[in-house]
Amino acid sequence: MLENISSTKVAGGWHKQYTHNATSTHCTMRFAVFLPPGASESNKVPVLYWLSGLTCTDENFMQKAGAFKKAAELGIAIVAPDTSPRGEDVPNEDSYDFAQGAGFYVNATQAPYNTHFNMYDYVVNELPALIEQHFPVTGTKAISGHSMGGHGALMIALKNPSAYVSASAFSPIVNPINCPWGVKAFSGYLGDDKATWAQYDSCELMRHAEQANYLPMLVSQGDADNFLAEQLKPQNLVAVANEKAYPLTFEMHAGYDHSYFFISSFIEQHLAFHQQYLQD
Repeated sequence: MLENISSTKVAGGWHKQYTHNATSTHCTMRFAVFLPPGASESNKVPVLYWLSGLTCTDENFMQKAGAFKKAAELGIAIVAPDTSPRGEDVPNEDSYDFAQGAGFYVNATQAPYNTHFNMYDYVVNELPALIEQHFPVTGTKAISGHSMGGHGALMIALKNPSAYVSASAFSPIVNPINCPWGVKAFSGYLGDDKATWAQYDSCELMRHAEQANYLPMLVSQGDADNFLAEQLKPQNLVAVANEKAYPLTFEMHAGYDHSYFFISSFIEQHLAFHQQYLQD
C-alpha cells in the first residue's frame, strides 16, 4: 500500500514522496519520484533510478542535484529510493558507513542483517515493479548514483544488463572488495567468504562481462575528491574497461570534490547521456 507523504510542483512536474511496506526489506521504505510535465497514462515516460551514497536518504539528490529542469525538458522520470532499510526493528550501528544509511545495495547473508538488508532485491525487483504499477512510466529504465550509490548503479547494471539501457555514476566505489568502505560493509553483510563479495564488485563483474551484454556507461570523478585514492580507485575500473573494450566513458574533472556541488555541476550531462538510450 503506497502512502503519499509529500507532493510539490517543480519545473512544471511533480516531486512526490511515498512510503510503503516492502517485502524484500521487511520494513517501511520511503522513496521519492519526480514526474516530468505531461507524464500520464496516455504519455508514459522512461525512468532514471538514482542511488545515493553513505548517510543519505531519498532527499539528498532531489534537494541538491538540480536535476528537475533538465529531466522535465527531456521527459524523464527520476526515482530515488532510500539507501537502506530503517526503523526500530532494523539493526543499526554507531557508524556512518555501516547498517542504517549504508545498505551498499547488496542482499545480506549474515545475521542480524539478512532479514532487512536486502537492498539489491529492493532496487532491482520490488521498487521498479511498484513504480511501473502505480505511475505513468514505461518499462525502459536507466540507473545512476553517487559514491556508494555509484557502486550500486554500476554493479546492478553489470549484473542486469538487459534491465537497463545505460548506467552512470559520480565518484563511485568501483572496487569495493579492495577498499576500506567495501571491506567493512561486505564483511558485515556477506561474511568472510570473499568469493561472495565479487558478485557485487563492478571491476570483477566487468571483467567477466560478455560483449553481447555490454551497455553504455558514463563515470564522472573529481580530482580533488578526498576519497579518491583510498576508497574510489576509478583507475581500477578504467583498466578493466580498456582491457575488455567496454563502452565506458570516464571523465576526470579538475578541482571538484565528493559533494553535491560536483553532482549539480554535471547532472545535466548525465541526464542527456541517458536520454540518448531511454528514448530509443
